Amino acid sequence: MLGYVREFLKVTGPHLVMVPKSTLSNWGNEFKRWCPDIRVLRFHGNKDERLDIVTNVLKPELLPHQRSWDVCITTYEIANLEKNALQKMAWRYLIIDEAHRIKNEASQFSRNIRLLHTEHRLLLTGTPLQNNLHELWALLNYLLPDVFASSEQFDKWFNLDVDDVEAKQRMISQLHKILRPFMLRRLKVDVEASLL
Repeated sequence: MLGYVREFLKVTGPHLVMVPKSTLSNWGNEFKRWCPDIRVLRFHGNKDERLDIVTNVLKPELLPHQRSWDVCITTYEIANLEKNALQKMAWRYLIIDEAHRIKNEASQFSRNIRLLHTEHRLLLTGTPLQNNLHELWALLNYLLPDVFASSEQFDKWFNLDVDDVEAKQRMISQLHKILRPFMLRRLKVDVEASLL
């Protein structure tokens, strides 16, 4: 997606990608493989290394065309530790891998990312929400806080604790209609198996 945004929409960044620590290197490798023109900043390390990155590379005070990078990749933990530096940026796209991490809107990570200035947000998750409406609301609230402002109202709209099977099915169908514009869903059988 960021390759498309760069090549066809001419949007170079800055973009922020937040990932689990175990996938940090792989994200960098995937950018090198699929979008080699995108300049990637790996924002990680101990306190002194991070201070050096913020001061000499991240440079929140610069305009996007003045920076030496287009995409900053970091982990949830570093995002929490370096929230002040990240909040100084106006991010074009924020991508969160394993986004079910924000299904609890009261968690430190969820509270911190809500303080970031973002133009667009993309959540990636392979974890189904197991029919937990509050977790679903938390993700939708992050994406569109003005539309999905109240968890109580959302719970009232989609109260699935009813005995009427037809009414429950109508609510689920309505929920699917609401979700359709916000979600791309891919099943394992849809994944191309012949690619390396």
